[in-house]
Amino acid sequence: MEKSDILAALTALGHPLRLDVFRLLVRAGQGGLLAGEISAALDTRANTMSANLSVLLNAGLVTKTRQGREIRYFADLEHMGGLLGYLMEDCCGGRPDLCQPAIAQIARPVPELSQS
Repeated sequence: MEKSDILAALTALGHPLRLDVFRLLVRAGQGGLLAGEISAALDTRANTMSANLSVLLNAGLVTKTRQGREIRYFADLEHMGGLLGYLMEDCCGGRPDLCQPAIAQIARPVPELSQS
């Protein structure tokens, strides 16, 4: 990953609503969520959500697919993995044992949202 990609992702996640959206999409898993579902879950107006989803899309943190008149969004976990890898590349000055707690935290399973 290029440094500009890293900065774009970190900048996008530096906004409270966008961080909430990304975490919600991570929990949603491979099924993703419709734009309206995201807005409802986070109690946010559709136009505000659309603007914030665009920032996350441009930063490479989410992807989307059109389903008829609706758009379904997904967390791009591969991109996030690249971001985490970049941040931890030189971790712990050659002492991998010091990094183990952080790696274990990253590797833990993420519960999926129930689709009711």
